[in-house]
Amino acid sequence: MTAIIFTGIPASGKSSFFKERFFDTHIRINLDMLKTRHREKLLVQACIAAKQSFVVDNTNATAAERERFITPAREADFKIIGYYFSSKVQDALERNRKREGKARIPDKGVTGTAGRLELPVLIEGFDELWYVRMDGNGGFIIEEWNNEL
Repeated sequence: MTAIIFTGIPASGKSSFFKERFFDTHIRINLDMLKTRHREKLLVQACIAAKQSFVVDNTNATAAERERFITPAREADFKIIGYYFSSKVQDALERNRKREGKARIPDKGVTGTAGRLELPVLIEGFDELWYVRMDGNGGFIIEEWNNEL
C-alpha cells in the first residue's frame, strides 16, 4: 500500500503524470474534482480503511498541507512516496494559458502557490522522494531526490 503525495505549482505536470503512471493502480485524490476538504478527507479515510493505494494530486505546497495526508497514512503502515514537480513559473503560466474551461486558473493562482511553495523533505515522513520535471516532449524526467536540487 502506498500513499503518493504530489507537490508542485499548478500546471507543472502533476495530473498528466498521474494519468501516465498511476491511473490504473491508485485512487486519485484531487481537491479540484472533490470540491471540499471534507470530501477529500473522507476519500483518504476510505482508501486507508480499504488498504487502497492512492495519489494526492494537489499542489500540496507546504509541509502542513502534506502532513494531513502523511500522518494518517503513516499510522496505517502505508509507504509514503513524494514527487516534487519542478517548473519555472513562466513555463507553468504558459501551460496554464493553453488550458480550457475550469482547468485554467487565474495567473495569480500559479504565482501565489509558487510564492508559498516549501520543498518537501524526508523528515516530513516520506519513505522516498523523487524530483520530476517535464522533458519538453510531453514526457517526464524522474530523478531520485537530492537535497542539493
